[in-house]
Amino acid sequence: MKKIPIAVEDFREIIEQDYYYVDKTKFIEDILNDGAKIKLFCRPRRFGKTLNMSTLKYFFDIENKDENRKLFNGLYIENSSMMKEQGKCPVIFLSMKGLGGLNWEVAFSGIKSKIKELFRKYIFLSEILDKYTLIEFEKYLINDFDEATTRKGLKFLTEILYKHYHQKVVILIDEYDSPIMSAYENGYYNEMRDFLKAFYGEVLKTNEYLQLGILTGIIRIAQAGIFSDLNNFISYTTLNDEYSQSFGLVEDEVKAMLDYYKIGYEMLEVKKWYDGYSFGKTDIYNPWSILNFVQFKELKSYWINTSSNFMIRELLEHTGEEGLKTLERIFNQEEVAVRITENVRFGNNLSASEVWELMLYSGYLTINGRLDDGRYLVRIPNIEITNFFKDEFLTIVFGNYDKVDRLRDALRDKNIEQLNKSIEELVLYTMSSHDITKYYENPYHMLLLGFFYALDSYYLPKSNTEAGYGRADIILFPKDKTKAGYILELKRAYTKKPEKEVEKALQQIDENKYYVELERYGVKEIIKLGYVFDGKKVISSYVK
Repeated sequence: MKKIPIAVEDFREIIEQDYYYVDKTKFIEDILNDGAKIKLFCRPRRFGKTLNMSTLKYFFDIENKDENRKLFNGLYIENSSMMKEQGKCPVIFLSMKGLGGLNWEVAFSGIKSKIKELFRKYIFLSEILDKYTLIEFEKYLINDFDEATTRKGLKFLTEILYKHYHQKVVILIDEYDSPIMSAYENGYYNEMRDFLKAFYGEVLKTNEYLQLGILTGIIRIAQAGIFSDLNNFISYTTLNDEYSQSFGLVEDEVKAMLDYYKIGYEMLEVKKWYDGYSFGKTDIYNPWSILNFVQFKELKSYWINTSSNFMIRELLEHTGEEGLKTLERIFNQEEVAVRITENVRFGNNLSASEVWELMLYSGYLTINGRLDDGRYLVRIPNIEITNFFKDEFLTIVFGNYDKVDRLRDALRDKNIEQLNKSIEELVLYTMSSHDITKYYENPYHMLLLGFFYALDSYYLPKSNTEAGYGRADIILFPKDKTKAGYILELKRAYTKKPEKEVEKALQQIDENKYYVELERYGVKEIIKLGYVFDGKKVISSYVK
């Protein structure tokens, strides 16, 4: 029985160590038939990008070409006419995965270390270089070289490899966008953007020594300018039909793997948990989750995206009323119409639509059709991601699950004092200075709504729902109708007398008869709650 390749991303290791391999080598043929000289593939993390890049490295690399050829025995590419291209080019494989840090200095130091490591792989070239080229080469081996030298590193390496092998060079850059996403999160986006524009641009633009350039990442970043002025360049995202089966697993591949490991499980259940992604017109399963399911034989959440933290915070901080409604519908597993482009625009702040794009390309949402006006219908793909929104969402934003437990117990026990204390703690420790400078209640509304969604086993939260003569801010419908239902009216403090404002919030509930929806639902006991938010202070009142 073959070993299960969880977190094994080196193609040689998978083949030689007898791991289970899903044959994706048609990807090589497609790339060679594709006329574009420079290609960018955007897919979520852990969908097979690094393994595919490793496969390309062993296919193209002129070093050890005879040994590498054996790795492809019995695979699709062996019988392709494109097998003649195997072992013809020197290859530079650079992974930018995990490069970043809390500031530009730390991030740049990491990039320099990566370049040093890359040049040391080719230290044997120092024996055949002329003395002037050798002086330049040795800078990358022993000196603490500066930013200008770093920017030229890849271009310089392609030149000396070409002169040694007399063959143009294949450049493979994995997770090209990892440093810039970290930079955006930590506040040095402009420095990283300007550096990467020059660093990548030097090697990809008008490089006479370049045979082929292939990059992977999660997103194509609009303003970075990395791909502007590039001739013969194409990017392929999850919106494209091309290469739709090259990353992730299609259903036949999943069935074959389950059959091989004799896992007699209902395919329908596996599909509900790990399927649901749409790459172009192809239905795709999450490969990381499938491999872990095969290993542990338990249907549960395995896929965690490390880029999630800042995206969720951005979503909370920058979503207005429309975005709030969109998020609520997404949480309720409905499909919603949003505008999606192939480029994500970073800047000082992300707009709500840009956050949807980022969440789509990162794997938290998937496409479910397109409208005539150009917008896309998006939805949560499967149970695994639904659980992420319910569990990880709370952990990321609120620190831990203890607050959720206390809030649930307070609602169940009708302990209004504890309920108010939980909400006060939530606002005090979670709201940012960005939020409290706003003059409306949306940030607080968003915060509480996200919090209440963790209670979906006990309460169904509805936001801005039509009730009586108006729209209630939040209504909590108990799953057990013998329990109390709750109506929350939220206000932002506008005067120096918030105590009077909170009484007006309670009056609004009665005057507009928001309680009618709970009565129709069959709830006998209804608790009305008014909250006024003054910065990080919470003033509350209630009526049973």
